[in-house]
Amino acid sequence: MKRADQVILYHGSKSGIKGGINPVSRELCDFGRGFYMGTERLQPLTLICNFPDAKLYTVKADLTDLRVLEIEVGIDWALLIAYHRGKMEHTRGSGIYQKYAGFSAGFDTIIGDIANDRMFVVLDRFFSGEITDAALIKSLSALKLGKQYVAKTEKACRQIEIIDEKTIGADERDALRIESEAHRREGIRQAEEICRKYRRDGRFFDEIVEGGLEI
Repeated sequence: MKRADQVILYHGSKSGIKGGINPVSRELCDFGRGFYMGTERLQPLTLICNFPDAKLYTVKADLTDLRVLEIEVGIDWALLIAYHRGKMEHTRGSGIYQKYAGFSAGFDTIIGDIANDRMFVVLDRFFSGEITDAALIKSLSALKLGKQYVAKTEKACRQIEIIDEKTIGADERDALRIESEAHRREGIRQAEEICRKYRRDGRFFDEIVEGGLEI
C-alpha cells in the first residue's frame, strides 16, 4: 500500500512545546534524537500522564520530498532500537554494531512500530541468552502499539504543522495512569507466554553476533 505523504499524528509533551518544532528529544530514544509522533492518540498520553503541565498535540506531517526510512517489526527493527537505546555497547567494534550505527544515517524521517518499556526487559533477556530472536520479535510485535514517525532533521521538522493543542487535566491523568498500568500488566503476560512458546525457535544473540551480518 502506498504511503500517504501527509499524515495526522499525535505528540505528547511533559510541559508544552516552547518555540518551534525541533529534533531535540533526549538521545536515548527508539530511533535516536528527533521529534517523535505517533499514529495512536492514547500512546503518547500514557507517557505524559504523570506531569501536571502535560499537553497533547495533534499535528500534520508532510513527508513530501523527505528521505524516509520505513522499518517493519523484525530483527533489524529490534536491534536498531537497541542500538539507539544504548543496549548494544557491549558489541562495540563488531560488524553488527557498525551496521546499526549507520543503519538510519541520511534519513529525514523514520517510521517504525512503537515499543514500550516492556520491550527493554525482553531485549535484555535476548542479550543475556535467555531467549532467541524468534521469541524476541514475536513478543514485541504482539504489543501492537501503533506506528511512530520520527522527524530526524530540521527539514522534516519544518514540514510539521500543529493543528491542535490540548491540556491534560488531573482527572484524565489519573485515568490514564490506571489504563497504562493495566496495559503494562497485559503486555508482560503476553510477552511471557510468547517467550515460552518460542524458546526453542530461532537464534540466540551470541550466534547472531558470531555469524556477522547474516541477519
